[in-house]
Amino acid sequence: MTRTILLPLTLVALLSACGVDGEPVPPSEARQQTGLSVSGTVEVGVSRRIQR
Repeated sequence: MTRTILLPLTLVALLSACGVDGEPVPPSEARQQTGLSVSGTVEVGVSRRIQR
């Protein structure tokens, strides 16, 4: 009994949240300044050191 009530209520809650903040708005063409800068190096590969 609980499952038959819980599933429709869950679906209604999820679907009612769609579009709650209005129509979708495309991103602006101008780049927004975030104040965040990321830099560094990355190395990927397999290495093996042979010791005698």
